Amino acid sequence: MSQKSGTAHRSGPQRFTQKQGQYLAFIYVYAHMFGQAPAEADMQRHFRVTPPSVHQMVLGLERDGLISRQPGVARSITVLVPPQDLPILDWLNINSSKSL
Repeated sequence: MSQKSGTAHRSGPQRFTQKQGQYLAFIYVYAHMFGQAPAEADMQRHFRVTPPSVHQMVLGLERDGLISRQPGVARSITVLVPPQDLPILDWLNINSSKSL
């Protein structure tokens, strides 16, 4: 599908845009590598966007049921999308069956 369309990249009941998928994959990979979820500042640096942009994305992911967070707890993001449905993980060769 077109990158500009903002349409989902997977079939099934839970859908997300390409941009949301990139954030979800980053959160998953970061947590896999470092044993904790990224801070919003980590996402800001990675995606080269402003703090409000990252915060709005996080709020949107949570609103859409793609992540969960614990209010007032730093680095508490949990990805609710099955790892095998996330983009870019195939070429990273991450074993999605391994628990974090």
